[in-house]
Amino acid sequence: MLALAIIILLAFLLDLILGDPRYRLHPIRLMGRCIGLLTRILKRVGLGGKKGGILLTAMMEFLFFAAFLTVHLLFHEIYLFLGLAFDLFVCYSCLALKDLVTHTELVTRALERGNLPDARAGVAMVVGRDVQFLDEKGISRAAIETLAENFVDGFLSPLFWYLTGGISGYLLGFTTVTAAMVFMIAFKVASTLDSMVGYKDSEFLEFGWASAKLDDIMNFFPARLSLPVLFAGAWISNLKAIKGIKTALRDRLKHASPNSAHAESFVAG
Repeated sequence: MLALAIIILLAFLLDLILGDPRYRLHPIRLMGRCIGLLTRILKRVGLGGKKGGILLTAMMEFLFFAAFLTVHLLFHEIYLFLGLAFDLFVCYSCLALKDLVTHTELVTRALERGNLPDARAGVAMVVGRDVQFLDEKGISRAAIETLAENFVDGFLSPLFWYLTGGISGYLLGFTTVTAAMVFMIAFKVASTLDSMVGYKDSEFLEFGWASAKLDDIMNFFPARLSLPVLFAGAWISNLKAIKGIKTALRDRLKHASPNSAHAESFVAG
């Protein structure tokens, strides 16, 4: 259990210090490339509907489970600290808090200067929609929504599944770090799938169904846990914690997604 705690604490510190470096072999970017490749192959062979989407989800989960476990066990067999260093690297790669905060601060500073072009450019880095014609309120809303949603998706959910896996492994007699990392990677695969194919448009409505559902399931508890976490943070920071929780309790279910509005409504309050 000590190794479990040390790895997640060091990963958190690395994220705070280094952020999320951009390089070709980043584990999450490798996931994205694999999703893109498998999507093209499945559609080419006529599996562009719901069955193909289910197959894509299953293939991605198995592929990255097998890839991680193979390298993890090999490195641990060669040298314990080599294995732990690999686990730390993967865990750190699964967290994305600093970059989210940094991008949001860039938007905030641009708005304070009245520089809408820079604010639009900043918010375009973290949202997936066209921001060209957003006014100041629209930019602020987009930044707040993205900050809240990605706090869950990029930090709280990976942490939740890491701890869930570690505790489950401990109770069932498995290696805690191995179980924690497998659970964390399973979530990141689901999250990356949803971000790439989980759209409700004509192209992905059927194909992305399984990815979107799996992401909804895996974010269900973390999204709801975000409320006490955000409340505690707001209370400690002397922000409007009571107003935030009231807004969240009123509006958290007023969204097509079962999870998105929990953190978003608190931050909006």
